[in-house]
Amino acid sequence: MADAPRTLFEKIWSRHRVMEREDGQTLLYVGRHLLHDGGATAFDVLRKRGLKPRAPDRIFATPDHYVSTSSRTVAEIEDPRHREMVEKLARNTAEHGIREFGLGDPNQGIVHVMGPETGLSQPGLLLVCGDSHTSTHGALGALAFGIGSTEVAHVLANQTLWQRKPKTMRITVDGRLGPQVTGKDVILAIIAQIGAAGATGHVIEYAGSAIRGLSMEGRLTLCNMSIEAGGRAGMVAPDETTFEYLRGRLYAPKGAEWDQAVSRWRALPSDPGAVFDTEVLVDGNAIQPMVTWGNSPEDALPIGSSIPDPEAAPDTERRGQMERMLAYMGLAPGTPLTDIPVDRVFIGSCTNSRIEDLRAAAAVAKGRKVAAGVTAWVVPGSEPVKRQAEAEGLHHVFTAAGFDWRQPGCSMCLGTNGDIARPGERVASTSNRNFMGRQGPGARTHLLSPAMAAAAAVTGRFADVRALMEA
Repeated sequence: MADAPRTLFEKIWSRHRVMEREDGQTLLYVGRHLLHDGGATAFDVLRKRGLKPRAPDRIFATPDHYVSTSSRTVAEIEDPRHREMVEKLARNTAEHGIREFGLGDPNQGIVHVMGPETGLSQPGLLLVCGDSHTSTHGALGALAFGIGSTEVAHVLANQTLWQRKPKTMRITVDGRLGPQVTGKDVILAIIAQIGAAGATGHVIEYAGSAIRGLSMEGRLTLCNMSIEAGGRAGMVAPDETTFEYLRGRLYAPKGAEWDQAVSRWRALPSDPGAVFDTEVLVDGNAIQPMVTWGNSPEDALPIGSSIPDPEAAPDTERRGQMERMLAYMGLAPGTPLTDIPVDRVFIGSCTNSRIEDLRAAAAVAKGRKVAAGVTAWVVPGSEPVKRQAEAEGLHHVFTAAGFDWRQPGCSMCLGTNGDIARPGERVASTSNRNFMGRQGPGARTHLLSPAMAAAAAVTGRFADVRALMEA
């Protein structure tokens, strides 16, 4: 009897399954464990128990959350607590023989940029990191989970992880994306359609012609924000785009091993007839450049829209929620998005700081100037991204336009490293979360693509980048 068709997720899950408990928990073997400075304290847990990392050769680290984007010197990290996190990561990885891409390393960067860039993220891997946006790595056909601090210590000690098997969801985006419509717009449109809890309890596989048409960098953005839809992970089946992206990278297989790996990877995509617990269809032709207006990624609209009226909400709970968000964001119902001025622009984060993102933003900035009163930053996602951008002269485009060209790091994505907005400032951000206070107390965050962020910077308000580039 032939085996039943299996999904991409099921193939990777079953390959890494060690055992199952009666309560439904499964022990999974972890193929790759990534660490950042926020997880430095997990080593303290092991030390207290007299344990050492079980598989140091499968663990890789980089400081990103707490590093300065104005300097590459640890001593210049102003907050002593943050400086200690970066220093502890360096000490612990050195002690245990773990490869760290520290400050000054040519491959240092945001962990979710560094992993794919170096070829550490590969199809078929079960990969974990103590960060919710670990789902990013699923763009290469990996099963990538974000884990908590207790789980980080467990994986360090055992190279395994207890998990309850999630359900599966396939989101099919067919059609052809229009001009200036990016992976960021696709995922914002998806979350707006299914809601911030729409994929709760599921691993998402993205499929369809519009997804296949995305570059690897677009797919990384897409999978990065799977968590904002409530998903446990996000994945795209590996294909020729994946293989060409990985070929020749530092940790990618070489020679005959490369050919063998690609042969294995070709067997990973979901089988024809594989059944998903949930199916979602999205019209790719209808997606437009998006901007969020509230305090959840689901509060997103096409740039030609206006701020919604709470009176039109489906129930009193949603009406009250909308009223609170509009009060926090300082917005009035019926205001066109294109009438809303911005104070700051942030182009960066593990969502949108790769070379393709910077090229898109530079194309908008070229020959233009940042509007009066606007502070605009560009923060490359890694040292390789920074080097490539500078080799292409993108940093000159940005600085000539009035953008601040920064050092790699998480920066303004989260208000933990000194890179924050002032209370009440409106930020056009290419990051992944727009929660209250995410970019600093009282900061008002709007999510959008790098090109749309650059358009906001040079016009001083949210603008349709399509019209700007056609002018």
